[in-house]
Amino acid sequence: MPTQVVTKGKGSTTAGENDQVTMHYAVWLADGNLLESSKMKGQPIVVSPNKLPIAGWSEAVQLMAKGEKRLIWLSSQQAFGDNPPPGAPEGTVCFEIDLLDVKSMPAPPATPSDVAAAPADAEKTASGLASKVIKKGTGSEKPKASSTVEVHYSGWTLDGKLFDSSVARGETTSFGLNQVIPGWTEGLQLMVEGEKRRFWIPADLAYGENPGGGRPGGMLCFDVELVKIK
Repeated sequence: MPTQVVTKGKGSTTAGENDQVTMHYAVWLADGNLLESSKMKGQPIVVSPNKLPIAGWSEAVQLMAKGEKRLIWLSSQQAFGDNPPPGAPEGTVCFEIDLLDVKSMPAPPATPSDVAAAPADAEKTASGLASKVIKKGTGSEKPKASSTVEVHYSGWTLDGKLFDSSVARGETTSFGLNQVIPGWTEGLQLMVEGEKRRFWIPADLAYGENPGGGRPGGMLCFDVELVKIK
């Protein structure tokens, strides 16, 4: 992958694949025509390198320091793979990347060793929800179905793929228990503040078997820490 530094960055800290970067970018075709530009859209993008749709783009961003501007040239295959999407350009494409900011993010949580199935000592409810306490809580009150809670969580499919994590984003999240999937509504009512629990949630208490819209299907595994009942 040929690259050229146009403007040197500030310092030597580069972005890891899970960090959050803010950048402007532009993409040119081999004939010099501009294909796409974040500046034309009026704002930079904020994304983790591992979420970028093009591997070469992701790789280049991780070579750069804050404030750096760099050009990279990718073949059509490097940019779009062996099965390019309809309308993908042929030949070499040139990316101009202007890395405006890098925000360090926590490492993603490790995949649980028992992600694929609830162990024999897991608690089970009549609905089919299974759970296991990972860390005991410090509180005594449990939330109600109408409560608002603050939590840290991570979710995996049963093959160990992490699909969402507030831990990896570095910030907790809050919601009403009547606004989430049934498995969360039921499961969090078993917990006290400070408790961390692992849940195995059947498809009918999660998003279903084939939910579409990018949501994971089937049974799911979640680690949930109840930070606060509001």
